[in-house]
Amino acid sequence: MLGVVNGDQQRNPARRLPREEVRRRLLAEAARVFAERGYADARIEDIAAGAGFTKGAVYSNFGGKQELFGAILGDGAASELAAVREEIRDLDDLPAMIARVASLVTRHIVQDSGDGHLGLEFAARAARDEQTRQVLTPMRRAQREGAARSIADVAERTGVRPAVDLDQAALILHCLTNGLVNEHIADPEAVDAEAVERALTTVLTCLLPLPPSDDPPRS
Repeated sequence: MLGVVNGDQQRNPARRLPREEVRRRLLAEAARVFAERGYADARIEDIAAGAGFTKGAVYSNFGGKQELFGAILGDGAASELAAVREEIRDLDDLPAMIARVASLVTRHIVQDSGDGHLGLEFAARAARDEQTRQVLTPMRRAQREGAARSIADVAERTGVRPAVDLDQAALILHCLTNGLVNEHIADPEAVDAEAVERALTTVLTCLLPLPPSDDPPRS
């Protein structure tokens, strides 16, 4: 059962609650409902009721179902990137950084396949629905921009020159991770954790190549 909204909440669902708390509760309940039912079968009314509000709280804070779902995916991707950056914050050896990043991203892909299913469902819907695409496009751009900043940070810290420009490197990495999610969902036996980690390590090593031993890193 998703929850019961009392009469006072029905009349004034977000009374006395800060806006950020309302958003937090809605996002938490929406993440649960979307994971349980999928995007298509999740209803705004049920999400709002489960969080203790009326559906008006969803519209006033997110605009609609697409925007709410996009916020969940965007927040999840941002949290994952922040966690990866924190994990390599104290490393200064490039191969060690690459190994750590590949391991962390692999774990997310293999263990959090529910997010992958939802992302695929939303992307497929965006191909046929303009309103959904308008939510997906800026979210994907923000993810690529975050990846570009992370690559730039690693390159600066290690003195390594990326093999391609930052935007292209971010696009390659973004497409690779999305593709690995898709392939792992479709064929988890062949595209297992070892295969995923090996692919990530190979591409990261190509994007951030160490200079020849007789050519010291640039300062």
